[in-house]
Amino acid sequence: MNKIAIDGITKIYATSEGNKTALNNVSFQIDEGSVTVIGGENGSGKSVLMNIIAGLEKPTSGKIHSFAKAGLVFQEADTQILGETPREDISFGPKNQKKSKIQVEQAVENSLEQVGLAKKADYPARFLSGGEKRRLAVACMLAMELPVIIFDEPYANLDYGGVKQVNALVKRLHGQKKTVIILTHELEKCLGLADKFVVLFRGDKVFDGTAQEGLLQNLEQWNIRNPLNAYSKVEDLVWL
Repeated sequence: MNKIAIDGITKIYATSEGNKTALNNVSFQIDEGSVTVIGGENGSGKSVLMNIIAGLEKPTSGKIHSFAKAGLVFQEADTQILGETPREDISFGPKNQKKSKIQVEQAVENSLEQVGLAKKADYPARFLSGGEKRRLAVACMLAMELPVIIFDEPYANLDYGGVKQVNALVKRLHGQKKTVIILTHELEKCLGLADKFVVLFRGDKVFDGTAQEGLLQNLEQWNIRNPLNAYSKVEDLVWL
């Protein structure tokens, strides 16, 4: 089975206050066709690791061995929109891959259909909802036939409907044997989708296993609220 192997990744940044270690000798593997949730508080190193896996940054030391190129769905999906409409936006990728006009048109139509945006193909892309903009970013990757898709905090600023849209898309991608990586601190929204669960804490990998095994850990020690916490009365509806 093909894998993405994260092998001893360390990333150190030079700052005015001295060197800052964003990732410290992080190693684990991701199977092709799986859904992996990487959890951690803000500043734990999730986004840095995402950029390294996708080739946007180089590690200070260590290596990434990947069977394929990865596409990214950024937390601020607006930053990825280049076209005036979803149809135009999706076409940029396959055009840059030097596909023929017919191939580009087919790739655009197929990806619009897959993410459920066919009826908004010519709608102003900037006016799409947050969940729709994330689906548009995925459509761009599908049009380029990228087999690995990374979501960075995909639930940020989404309402309930938007969360459901993202999760439905993740389930569809999983069914298509795409390799999906979700970086989030909102475990209650997606951990049930995961084949693998990894936790980063202050640059260190502190857990690597299944979602069920992860729920048996003391997640609060890593500043993550356990998603199994239940509500039974109105007084429970506050985090203390």
